Parts: sequence; C-alpha cells; structure tokens
Amino acid sequence: MTLRAAFRLALRQSEGLIGSIMELLEIDLPVPDHSTLSRRACGLPVQNLPRSGTGKLHLIVDSTGLKLRGAGEWQFEKHGTSKRRSWRKLHVGIDADNAQIVAFDLTDKEIDDASHVEPLLEQLDDAPASFMGDGAYDRAHVFNAVRVRNPDVRFIVPPCKEAVLGPTATTAPTQRDSHIRSINKHGRMNWQKTSGYNRRSKVEAAIGRYKRVIGDALRSREDAHRLCEVKIAVKVLNRMLELGHPVCVRVA
Repeated sequence: MTLRAAFRLALRQSEGLIGSIMELLEIDLPVPDHSTLSRRACGLPVQNLPRSGTGKLHLIVDSTGLKLRGAGEWQFEKHGTSKRRSWRKLHVGIDADNAQIVAFDLTDKEIDDASHVEPLLEQLDDAPASFMGDGAYDRAHVFNAVRVRNPDVRFIVPPCKEAVLGPTATTAPTQRDSHIRSINKHGRMNWQKTSGYNRRSKVEAAIGRYKRVIGDALRSREDAHRLCEVKIAVKVLNRMLELGHPVCVRVA
C-alpha cells in the first residue's frame, strides 16, 4: 500500500510491482493479489512516525478538498459538469519547524474547519506552544480547546474584518483583543509580519506537496479505505521530508 501511494498505482499495478521486486531480489514469497490488498486496506494499522523535532511544537492547521474517483468524476471529464461529483475534506496540522504533518483527519465536505480542531489536538503527544490558522478558526471554542492543553499558548488567528473588542478589553484583554488593536493601529499586513502569521504559508506548502506527490483525489471507494489511504500517504510524505532535509554539522 505504501508503494501504491508513493507511485500512484492501481491495485493491479501494485501487485505487479511487488512481484517484480520479489523476483529481482530472488525472494520466494507469495504476492497478494489486488483483491486481497483491497480487503486488507480496510482498518489496516498504520504506525505513524514519531515527531522528529525536539523543541516546542508550533502547530499550523488548515484543510483542503480531495476528489473522489468514480462515476461522478467520469461524468465531469466527459460532459464538463455533474451534480453527482463529490469530495472529502482533509484536515491537517503541521509542525512549523520541520513542516511535517503531525495531525490529520478525513471528513465529509460539510464539516466546518473550526469544529474539527479537537480531533486534531487529541493526536498530539505534546501540547502546542502556539496555534496558527486562518480566519475560519476565529472561534471561542477553538481558543478554549487549545488553551485547555496549554494555558500559555500563543493563539495566532486573524480576527474578521469587522471584529470588535471583547467586554473585558480594558481590564483583562484577550489575545484576540490584542490582535484587533494591533490591526486597527498598524494595519493587517503589519500585524501578519509582527505576529509571525506569515508562517502559515508552510501549511499551504504541505498541502501542495501532498497533491503533487500523492495526488488530489482519493482512489479508494469506501471511507474506511480512504482513511487508511490518507494515513499511508501522510507517512510517506513525512518520510520523504525527513530524508530530504540536510543534516548540518559544525566542524570548526
């Protein structure tokens, strides 16, 4: 299944590739057929790689859509439009220091980004030192969920354009109140620079990396298989990213 994700293969192609590798290595082992691979993909346990960073976790979250392969996609390619065309939403959280995906989930397209923050936080071994996301995460329940795990967390989420100060802004201003005051005084672009919000582009790069390497569509036809497909894809991307990072050692 890892080879299938890395090389964008169908199940029959994966079966042939495994057989060729076994033959080249002169290993006399039976190769599971494509039907067996499909059955075992449901609920396949995938052990995630441990977080490579040792410092504080700076979490950046976002979501993107993944198309579904099937009749709807065929009709779109043939006729240009289809009411049956559907997709799933992939929620991801990355470590800002090394760009590795540390939390993810696959949901229906109707699920709101802000409502799915807690499932991402539950996957983390370390409490985030900072939380960053776009304006869709400007919700009180998101801030409370993050703060439960770290009361001193930096919550870097841009308020909406017509945001107003909270009732305790004069006596006990919240982080959101500070953001609003900074934007009103210095402008939104200056706030993005001073707050470090520009680092949010790293999660967009991670999503772009996923779609370039793995693809922008899910090949499986059942949700349980699709979730397993995403787990394997995330593990493949993290491994590629780890192997591609240079190791710098000071010699003098």
